[in-house]
Amino acid sequence: MKKIELHTPISEKNIRKLNVGDRVFLSGTIITARDSAHRRMMKYIAEKRSIPFPLEGMALYHCGPLVKAHGDEWLVLAAGPTTSMRMEPFEAEIIENLGVRLIIGKGGMGGKTREAMKRYGAAYAAFTGGAAVLAAKRIKRVIDVKWLDLGLPEAVWIFEADRFGPLIIGIDSYGRSLYEEVRAKTLRRLNRIVEDRDL
Repeated sequence: MKKIELHTPISEKNIRKLNVGDRVFLSGTIITARDSAHRRMMKYIAEKRSIPFPLEGMALYHCGPLVKAHGDEWLVLAAGPTTSMRMEPFEAEIIENLGVRLIIGKGGMGGKTREAMKRYGAAYAAFTGGAAVLAAKRIKRVIDVKWLDLGLPEAVWIFEADRFGPLIIGIDSYGRSLYEEVRAKTLRRLNRIVEDRDL
């Protein structure tokens, strides 16, 4: 398991160097998006409209941060990941059309997203659930916020991060999935237990 420092924008070449299990620390721009923001991005794609924030080569974080207004600035109090599978209906098209290189979240994603990652050169990185305050400590400032009409958690937050992580590569750009491997291993063990009981 390698420890890797990444900085946005991320090239396809650097994404192709990542393998399942690698530990990543990410610096630069991180952009949050949950369900509502994904639906709006899909609408923009369908209407061939420009997204009002940069996603080419960027990291897209499945996160609804806890933020507080402080004068003219925003303070990030907590920024833990949300369950990524909720974005499965959208993510393949987001990767294909908007050039996202790294998806960050928890719990992994499905086959459609995995195939898009293989084809277009993207990867999935897991951040530990329950460590929202730790995540916030690695966010240096809020660069901007878009689509506030969706509500604070569903808005798109653009963060400047310094060594955000550790992130674990759960799905790499070759289609290997840590989640599928653990699932298969667990099923094999379960089958052995059942077989042993039947003896």
